[in-house]
Amino acid sequence: MNLRDLRYLIAVAEHRHFGRAAAASFVSQPTLSTQLRKLEDELGVSLIERAPRKVMLTPIGAEIVERARRVVAEVEQMKEAARRSQRPEAGTVRLGIFPTLGPYLLPHVVPGIRARFPDLQLLLVEEKSDELLARLRDGRLDAAILALPVHDEQLEHAFLFEEPFVLAVPEHHPLAARPALAVDDLANEDLLLLEDGHCLRQQTLDVCQLAGAHERGEFRATSLETLRQMVAANVGITLLPALAVQPPVAHPPGIRLLPFDQSRPSRRIALFWRRSSAMSGFLARLADAFRALPPELLAAPGGAADRPRPAAPPDML
Repeated sequence: MNLRDLRYLIAVAEHRHFGRAAAASFVSQPTLSTQLRKLEDELGVSLIERAPRKVMLTPIGAEIVERARRVVAEVEQMKEAARRSQRPEAGTVRLGIFPTLGPYLLPHVVPGIRARFPDLQLLLVEEKSDELLARLRDGRLDAAILALPVHDEQLEHAFLFEEPFVLAVPEHHPLAARPALAVDDLANEDLLLLEDGHCLRQQTLDVCQLAGAHERGEFRATSLETLRQMVAANVGITLLPALAVQPPVAHPPGIRLLPFDQSRPSRRIALFWRRSSAMSGFLARLADAFRALPPELLAAPGGAADRPRPAAPPDML
């Protein structure tokens, strides 16, 4: 048994296709298939169920894959520890971030990170929180930016910041004239929410439960931008995170953004990594770079009518 064959098995598990797994592993399909047959012979069990048009893991195959991921991750950690012992701030960090934060946070922090760590290669993965956690636990990510709380004793975290929410309403909505709101002002309101799987959906539902508000059930958005457009079209109202309403984010006309004056709803953001990670010391310093946001970016804007703002610049990474 060797690491190469374990990597082949992991590739098949991820792609569920021998051809794509072989291409991702930079080997021919016959080579990959032969090595996996040898691995099965060595273990004395079938790891893969081979159907004409479908590749599936056997139950023991799924268990072996999870163990293989941990083994490969540990080996990578050893290599990374050796590299970082020579140059602690050089190398690659695979960082996960969720979609309702990434596009709005990264433009503000990446220039500073590049200036502080010029030899760092930051590989960004944008996925929903559950997928980020799965990738972090099995070693496919080195760290992930997630919303608290996350309950996992195998993970360490560094708190980054608290991000308040604002209420986005059409300009002629009854609440639009308010300079600021209390959470109770949302009582009996119907809010537009994101689809299942977004952590912001659950955060908004928590606010709804606290305030006595409800979800507008006939519509679920796939992104914050869709929610923003639906508010502008007078379909309903929604909560938006503070970073998602700051320049250079563009807003359609006809939206008012209302802050909350007391007991303001918010979400708490942290950087997570495995306690066993060889990068722990460096990731704590990387957290400092993410934490160094200008305070005004986390301040909820006032209730004045919002004018369209310049479009966001092209992706910086």
